[in-house]
Amino acid sequence: MEDDASIIKGPNVIEPIDTEEAPEIPIFQSNQDAVGVKNEPSMQLTVFKLPMWLIGPSILLVTGIVPTLWLPLPSVFLGPNIAGLLSLAGLDFIFNMGAMLFFLMADACGRPENNIFDLKKQVSVSYRFWNLTASIAGFIAPFALFFASCRGTLQPQLPFIPFAVLLGPYLLLLSVQMLTEMLTWRWKSPVWLVAPVVYFGYRVLQLMRGLQLADEISAPGWMVQSLRGLVSWWVLVLGIQLMRVAWFAGLSFARNSRFGVSDDVNQ
Repeated sequence: MEDDASIIKGPNVIEPIDTEEAPEIPIFQSNQDAVGVKNEPSMQLTVFKLPMWLIGPSILLVTGIVPTLWLPLPSVFLGPNIAGLLSLAGLDFIFNMGAMLFFLMADACGRPENNIFDLKKQVSVSYRFWNLTASIAGFIAPFALFFASCRGTLQPQLPFIPFAVLLGPYLLLLSVQMLTEMLTWRWKSPVWLVAPVVYFGYRVLQLMRGLQLADEISAPGWMVQSLRGLVSWWVLVLGIQLMRVAWFAGLSFARNSRFGVSDDVNQ
């Protein structure tokens, strides 16, 4: 019994580890291996993201700018009818598919690896209110003009099909933009600041295309002036959004500089 007690309670059951011999023990030599395992996926992910910086904008260029600027409009627009409306909506659908692919790639490149992204502190209520107000105003104005034309306030009257040809794709894509922005806010995607710029830039081209179509279908003068007013409105909104991008970039730089100074002081 004494031997058993000495085995259980003896002082030499657990021997102390000498600190000088600790580096020679294999368990203490696994830190470098653990760091290597953690860094290897990060390096592979970085290499995988590098082509997206070129592929994403290229997709946006091919699906949005090339069909709008280089595709002859008479080959797409078949006249002020349903077929012409669907062909124009098809062009915008191609752009929207490219924009979605671009947003997915930008999200993959911009989302932090640790998935810590406090979006509520960055997307302020005033920013959301301004974007929604600008979109709703751009959405209501064409309908107000159309109702005024139907009531005879604006002369000559514009039938529904020519109105849909000129502003139908614009209204459809504007609805998609509003939905996309709200989803980026809800999903805490880092593309919340880029999405409006992409849609605003294409919307200017879209309305310029509407001005060309207005000449072909002999739209009334008040409709042409309304299209010019919408172009001016969205150029103004685009400029404000670009200033917000610059402001947010400066704010992020100031925060990073502050954190860097605090880290240096702590060290």
